[in-house]
Amino acid sequence: MKLAIHGVTGRMGLSIVRAAQAAGHQIVGGACAPGDAAVGRDVGELAGLGSLGVVVSPDVASALLGAEVVVDFSTASAVPGLVSVAARAGVAVMSGTTGLDTAGEAALDRAAGSVPVLWAPNTSLGVQVLAELVEQAVRRLGQAFDVEILEVHHRRKIDAPSGTALRLARAAKAGRAGLEEVHARDGNVGARKESELGVVAVRGGDVVGDHTVFLLGTGERLELTHRASSRELFAQGALAAARFVCGKPPGRYGFKDVLA
Repeated sequence: MKLAIHGVTGRMGLSIVRAAQAAGHQIVGGACAPGDAAVGRDVGELAGLGSLGVVVSPDVASALLGAEVVVDFSTASAVPGLVSVAARAGVAVMSGTTGLDTAGEAALDRAAGSVPVLWAPNTSLGVQVLAELVEQAVRRLGQAFDVEILEVHHRRKIDAPSGTALRLARAAKAGRAGLEEVHARDGNVGARKESELGVVAVRGGDVVGDHTVFLLGTGERLELTHRASSRELFAQGALAAARFVCGKPPGRYGFKDVLA
């Protein structure tokens, strides 16, 4: 594949540079935010690989020149502009940026009318399977079991709850109608309602990402946990998703389509 990376100077962006080079893909462009201190530097040198002849640019359109797919790990506010440029350029989109609002979701939908767009809040194969297990477990255990989600991430993560926690919450709600998300609790909130789906975010240290879904019954509980020990697994998943979406017809795709 010929790849452009949007958000190339971030930790995920640089992980994807390394994974793409190891897999034999060609990096043709790297985009960053205006004012980034790495503007003009070689993406390979930033990733510790030596010069690749591709410099970091704040100009998204120029970074996408010659690309088949753009892999995006940036910020929610940058996604609408990226997908608009990608749609005009005919470049497929694989985005793992979380925290999108309704405007960001609408931008993905518009771009999907022209190019294939795959958005995933988590590019781990294990997390996708976890979501499928959560939906099945919630459906099978029924209302006798309360559902709570706990996620833990490093101190630098800017959005809460995590996109993965929200993905798992959607899986739980698919398994049982009527569940309503409650993000943390504070004060005299009263007894837990049967319809509550608690989601709690913990931040600290250098934790890559831990997610646990608790199904709490009377006299027993089930805990479904995924722990990420390296960002490289997300980079490998992102490349798998990029390979999947490359050459697909225009439309919206998800990570479940990659596994299927």
